[in-house]
Amino acid sequence: MTDIVSPAAGASAVNRATRRDIGIKRRYAAERRFRAYGMAAISFGLIFLFLLLFSVVSKGYTAFQQTMITVPVEFSEQIIDPKNERATNPTKLMTANYPVIARDAVAKVLGVAPTDRAGLRAVNLLISDSVRTQLRDIVVADPAVIGTTRTVTLLASGDVDSAFKGQVDLTADEANRRISNQQLGWMNQLAESGQLGKHFNTGIFINGASSRPEAAGVGVALIGSFYMMLIVLVLSLPIGVAASIYLEEFAPKNRLTDLIEVNINNLAAVPSIVYGLLGLSVFINFMGFPRSASLVGGLVLTLMTLPTIIIATRAALKAVPPSIRAAALGLGASKMQTIFHHVLPLAMPGILTGTIIGLAHALGETAPLLLIGMVAFVANYPTTPMDPSTALPVQIYMWANEAERAFVERTSGAIIILLLFLIVMNVGAILLRRRFERRW
Repeated sequence: MTDIVSPAAGASAVNRATRRDIGIKRRYAAERRFRAYGMAAISFGLIFLFLLLFSVVSKGYTAFQQTMITVPVEFSEQIIDPKNERATNPTKLMTANYPVIARDAVAKVLGVAPTDRAGLRAVNLLISDSVRTQLRDIVVADPAVIGTTRTVTLLASGDVDSAFKGQVDLTADEANRRISNQQLGWMNQLAESGQLGKHFNTGIFINGASSRPEAAGVGVALIGSFYMMLIVLVLSLPIGVAASIYLEEFAPKNRLTDLIEVNINNLAAVPSIVYGLLGLSVFINFMGFPRSASLVGGLVLTLMTLPTIIIATRAALKAVPPSIRAAALGLGASKMQTIFHHVLPLAMPGILTGTIIGLAHALGETAPLLLIGMVAFVANYPTTPMDPSTALPVQIYMWANEAERAFVERTSGAIIILLLFLIVMNVGAILLRRRFERRW
C-alpha cells in the first residue's frame, strides 16, 4: 500500500528544502566574504609595510656609502711644527692647522694656484672640516710622517657627497644650489682621475654626534643603547619573573592581589612619556642622578618594561598543564621544587619571548628619554653608564630635526640600523620559542 502525500505537504517539503539550500548558500557566501575581508586586510597591511620599508630604504641606503677624495698629502713641517717644538711640547701636534694641509693637497691636484684666494676658498668647501681630526690622528700616531708626502683618503664635504650621489638637482640655477659650477667641474675632474669615489661608510657606525652630516654617526648612540638594554635586562628579568611567580603560584587570592593585578595591567597601557616624567622627578630631581646618563634611561625603561614581562611570564606559567604540578607534588616534591624544577623550565620559552619583545619595545622608545635629557650633543663615547650619552631612537629624532639635506639620508640610515636590531631581537624570540617549546 503506497503512502499518499497531499499537494500541500509536498509543497511545504519543497519550501523547506529551498530555504535550507538558500541558508547554506548564504553561509557559504558569508564565509567567502569573511575570507575576502581578511585577505584584503592582510594585503593592505603588507602594502603599507612595503611602502614604509621602501621609503626608508630608498632614502637611507646611500648613508652606508661616503664620498672620499684620495690625494697625496704633504705633511709640511712649516705648518705643523715650524719651530720644532714637538719634543718638548707634544700638544703642538694637536693644534696645528691641518685643514690648510688638506686644502693645499686638493688644490695642488686641481691646479689651483696658492695665490688664488677665491679658488682656495672654493677648494676648501670640497673637503669636510673633520679632516682636521683625521690628519691630526695620523700625525699623533706617527710623528715621523712630518715632512713627508703620503696618499690619504679625505672625507668630502656634505654638499659634495649629496651632489655626487645624485641627491642634488644639478640642472637648477647655480644660485639655487649649494655647489657651484666650478666645484662641479672639479668633482668631474677628480672622478675621471679616480681620486673621487664612494667608499663604505664605517663612520656611521663608529662616529658620534656632529654638526657636519658627513662626519655624523650613531656610535655613541649604540653604546648608550647597549648600556640601557643591559640595565633593563639585568633588572627587569629577575624582578619581573620573581613577581610573576609569586603572584601566580604563591600569593593568596584576595582583594589586595586583585588590586595589584589590575594595576599591573593598567601600567602596561600607560603612555611611555609618563614614565619619563616619573624618571625625571624620582631619579634626577630626587635621587640626584646625572642627566643624559644611560643609568637613568635604563631605570626608566625598566619600569616601563616590567609590566610587559610580568604579564608574559604569568601567561607562560598558566600555560603549563596542571598535571605537571600534580605529578611533581604526588612524587613528594615541595611547592618550591615543583615551581623551580618543573614549571619554570617548561615556561621558559614564553618568558624569554616576552622578555625579548619587552626589550625590543624599550629599544625603540624615544619620549621618556627626551624628558631625562638624553637629547644632549654627545661626541665622545661613554665609558660608564653614568657618563652623558644618547640612544639610537633619540639620535634619529635629533637628525630628523636638522635642516641640511644630507641629514635626511643619515636619519633613514639610522632607522635601518634600528630596524635591523629589532628584527634580530624578534627573530631571536621566535627561535628561542621553537627551541624550548614543548607540546602536550
